[in-house]
Amino acid sequence: MSLKITLAQINFLVGDIAANSRKIIQTAINARDQLGADICVFSELAVTGYPPEDLLFRPDFIAKAAQAVTEIANNTQGIDVVLGFPEATAEGLYNSAAVLREGAILCVYRKNCLPNYGVFDERRYFKAGHDVTLFTLKNTTLALTICEDIWCDGMLLKNRQAGADIVLTLNASPFHAGKMQLREEVVRKQVKQAAVPLIYVNQVGGQDELIFDGASFVLDQHGVCVMRAAEFKEQLCVIEFINQQPQATLCAPLYDGISSIYQALVLGIRDYVTKNGFQGALLGLSGGIDSALVLALAVDALGAEKVEAVLMPSCYTQDMSTQDAITQAKTLGVRYQTIPIMPAVNAFTEMLAEVFANTKLDATEENIQARCRGVILMALSNKQGKILLTTGNKSEMSVGYATLYGDMAGGFAPIKDVPKLLVYALSRYRNSLSAIIPARVIERPPSAELAPNQVDADSLPIYENLDPILERYIALDQSADEIIAAGFKPEEVRRAISLVDRNEYKRRQSPPGIKITTRAFGRDRRFPITSGYRGVDSQ
Repeated sequence: MSLKITLAQINFLVGDIAANSRKIIQTAINARDQLGADICVFSELAVTGYPPEDLLFRPDFIAKAAQAVTEIANNTQGIDVVLGFPEATAEGLYNSAAVLREGAILCVYRKNCLPNYGVFDERRYFKAGHDVTLFTLKNTTLALTICEDIWCDGMLLKNRQAGADIVLTLNASPFHAGKMQLREEVVRKQVKQAAVPLIYVNQVGGQDELIFDGASFVLDQHGVCVMRAAEFKEQLCVIEFINQQPQATLCAPLYDGISSIYQALVLGIRDYVTKNGFQGALLGLSGGIDSALVLALAVDALGAEKVEAVLMPSCYTQDMSTQDAITQAKTLGVRYQTIPIMPAVNAFTEMLAEVFANTKLDATEENIQARCRGVILMALSNKQGKILLTTGNKSEMSVGYATLYGDMAGGFAPIKDVPKLLVYALSRYRNSLSAIIPARVIERPPSAELAPNQVDADSLPIYENLDPILERYIALDQSADEIIAAGFKPEEVRRAISLVDRNEYKRRQSPPGIKITTRAFGRDRRFPITSGYRGVDSQ
């Protein structure tokens, strides 16, 4: 007996129920007519897109989702369809999966395990289900699970003991570096315990800070991967079961650590810009490493014709910075223009001269330069309908080494979750594909160029020391004493922690950025702005 199952790895738009429904219908029809599939499986909350967040509190939104499920059922006859949707009941709202057959809902499964950590907040919206759901197709008994269910020990075994020959799991599992390998290993352990084949369908695409990497896969009852879809791409794959055993087919290779992060950033930029209807993107190109990487990412995401670079030199900008910026812009084929900022800086300095009389020069004057650049870039963004990409990295966001309403001004922060050392690694990776970032940009000491001969190391520990300290304090929640005990200099640890603690207010005002680590600012790490806590209290 042959059973053909299609894995629909699709990029949905959160909240656009009508468009998502059309996509589901057309995909199911293609699976039926072109692939000869018996059943087409979509991802978690496919009808609404994931995560819909507080849209789930709107009765009209839930009603439209229910209507969409009925419409999809009526337009996909001749093939079973499995999809995720929010199910309203008298008891409350469930994160559910429906099996549609011949114009009707055959059965519904309600997610048992609701994640409530990291970026997940499902207990805010949903009630947990408790039952197993089975259905039969071509003498095969199939079970349904949803995402977190298969991270919970015993769930697959529970379904196997209930009589499942195959388990279908609908997922919206977000990306971070190394997540694909972790995900597959966790699922493999569960599959081997239960000795049941599993179909894992994951969402793909960017949704605000989150990236869904796809990489849907099929494991046989021994935990062997017999099919894997590509990462970061929409794809329709079919797996054939003969006598309830999956027949091995193409397994797409996985990207390695650096290349997967790069692809995630590209996808995140592309989807944020296009899904939000911007005409393209622009950024300030300084000749430094951060803006160089963001420009490369933007061009790879959108194409050179939709990206613009703006050079804004001051009296402190070195000639080599301008030269390198122009070289990269020309190499990538992007439109660029030069708008010197000193006329604006001088005007503000003159306006403030009386107020600032008898005061010393400090970061105030440096910040005026950054804020003049922010005004210029935002004016161009408004005029052209292009989103302004900020170029600050995670190390800078951590310690507040950025200017509010200056270099933090913008609509999207692609490398907000990328530590400085990783910025260099990603730049070298991109140059290994084709040399687009001038070597001098990667090799020279980093500098904000807001004062004579300024380099980052004047006011911060070198990044080889700073980034590991930040990782331990922010991602691992280690104390100052623990970090110092690990061999880091006490004065550097205390300074870094102090800067992190007192700059929460800046991070709250920064644009959204792409999550690529296990602990990103924002959804992952929610600290109060007004707080008496200090990580270096009495030290």
